[in-house]
Amino acid sequence: MYPYGEHTSGWGYALGITSMVLFWSLLVLALAFAVRYAARGRDESVLPPPPPPPPPPTAEQVLADRFARGEIDAEEYRERLGTLRRAGRPAPAGTGG
Repeated sequence: MYPYGEHTSGWGYALGITSMVLFWSLLVLALAFAVRYAARGRDESVLPPPPPPPPPPTAEQVLADRFARGEIDAEEYRERLGTLRRAGRPAPAGTGG
């Protein structure tokens, strides 16, 4: 490493400069990734949780939508609505089944 007495040769200077640039580059990149990681974790903790999905429509809501769109007439709507409401009640005691 010291072929010219006590002085460093050109290869020694090149190696020193290259290693110094590499060291500082890696240090800056490590700091940038650390800051980015810390900021990402903080942003996620600040965000509120997503709202729950809306519940599916009930059978009566689907029937009312069909009536509103004109797919069924008033008589069929009342008949089906009555059927749905009767089906929701428990059967009276003593009836066959």
